[in-house]
Amino acid sequence: MRLADLALLVRAPAALSVPGDVIAGAVAAGRPLGARTFGVIGSSVCLYWAGMALNDYADAAVDGVERPDRPVPSGRVPRRAALAVAGGLTAAGLGLAAVAGGRRSVCAALPLAGLVWAYDLKLKSTAAGGFAMAGARVLDVLAGAVVPGSGAQPAGVALRRAAVPAALVGAHTGTLMALSRHEIGGAPVRVPAATLAVSAVTALAAAVPVARSDSGSAAQGRLSSAAPSRPVAQFPAPLKGVGAAARLRELCAAPYEGLRAAASERLCAPASEGLCAAVSGRSRTTSAGTLPAAVTAGAALAYLGAYGSAQVRAVREPSAGNVQRAVGAGILGLMPLQAALIARGGSPRVAAALGVVHPLARRLARRISPT
Repeated sequence: MRLADLALLVRAPAALSVPGDVIAGAVAAGRPLGARTFGVIGSSVCLYWAGMALNDYADAAVDGVERPDRPVPSGRVPRRAALAVAGGLTAAGLGLAAVAGGRRSVCAALPLAGLVWAYDLKLKSTAAGGFAMAGARVLDVLAGAVVPGSGAQPAGVALRRAAVPAALVGAHTGTLMALSRHEIGGAPVRVPAATLAVSAVTALAAAVPVARSDSGSAAQGRLSSAAPSRPVAQFPAPLKGVGAAARLRELCAAPYEGLRAAASERLCAPASEGLCAAVSGRSRTTSAGTLPAAVTAGAALAYLGAYGSAQVRAVREPSAGNVQRAVGAGILGLMPLQAALIARGGSPRVAAALGVVHPLARRLARRISPT
């Protein structure tokens, strides 16, 4: 076997769509990126490649008719070798999860591996197939959220914060699975039309800003570290009612900066943005808040441009070729969606880096098909 044939077997470039899942979950949970997170990324990539190899093992007879140039039906990779590659990559993925994240990560990697094998060997041709694959991507995102380490949130809090990114990635994967069923014979117009509508809603939801209300969030941690080191007065619970505004003006007008900062943080936060701006005498909108919003919007538009435009062509002419191109665009089009979710979570620079990788992945996909 040649290395090039193994790369074709596992559709190597398509694995570039995996790291963004884990990073999106980690960022949403307020988890700083580190060695453990990258270890979990490696685990998910191994499991993704295992699924691709197992897919060619299970579909050898079908591919012999529909895709005879694939490594297994062409004889360049023996069928047993494809199964061995899938097993070895699965073991490597579970081992990396154990080393990187311990029990938490193994608890995410085990069901992920189970879904991969169940999908390829049994569920693919059933109505449950799409749900299994979407569930695998959801678990990818949650695996990033539950990585343990210094400053990591409790598992319950982390899972709650990562629920929206996981759901949006799962919705995107559902559209891919619906289209992939029609790659060979073409699709009824209603199929790409429906997936296009879901993709538009997904992009819109990904662009909605995150409300950072939970204590201990990454944003609150940054605020706390920037607070004055000298003692400040302590205040009771936020004031409510008609007298709150008058009391708020009195506190914010205090001569000491530390007192004003404490009053603003404790009292302005529950009030409306306009009231806080009027009392403090300055807008609370800063470039630090504008950058994530700008990157999020740009990435969401890039997602629609990459995946949505391919679906539009499939709506106009739902031929097998256009549907297959839409599926390929959707596999790598997941990357700008991930970038939008990462920027939405407060890491616009990481999101921008992922956006730079996307064109590279598309160029590689011209040489090794992701489908």
